Amino acid sequence: MRTHTVRTVVTLAAAAVLSAGLATASAAPAGQPSPSAGHGASHKPVLVDCFWKPQARPDAFILACGDANSRLSSLHWSTWNGRSAVAKGVNFVNDCKPYCAKGTFRSYPVIVRLDRPEPWKKDPKVDHFTRISLVFTGARPEGYDRVMTTPLWD
Repeated sequence: MRTHTVRTVVTLAAAAVLSAGLATASAAPAGQPSPSAGHGASHKPVLVDCFWKPQARPDAFILACGDANSRLSSLHWSTWNGRSAVAKGVNFVNDCKPYCAKGTFRSYPVIVRLDRPEPWKKDPKVDHFTRISLVFTGARPEGYDRVMTTPLWD
């Protein structure tokens, strides 16, 4: 029983470190203005991350905020405008076999589409994308459709 407890603590600590690292990696690249700076200087919507930070064109993004068992990486944005955003990247998904703490992260190439911008509840002067779609261009995780569409948090 003690081994299981220690293993759980180590796994949770590793997940916290991973989440912290991805939060840093998911920030807007250096040299780009903060998406909320100047409210109205740019009418392009933002993507709100797990830490309630607005982002524009992030290179990484956590999809499963609670456990980071699904995350996007290596995002290369071809479009980011007032209606939608499109990127190519990789979705890393934990297969959770035999259970999530012992699972293996597998990578799947995806096309990411953000749309349905609306005012952000935290800052109504800023629009944020409210829906994300992932199109798996090759293999996909077990139980996933080729196109997965889900609402984003507000």
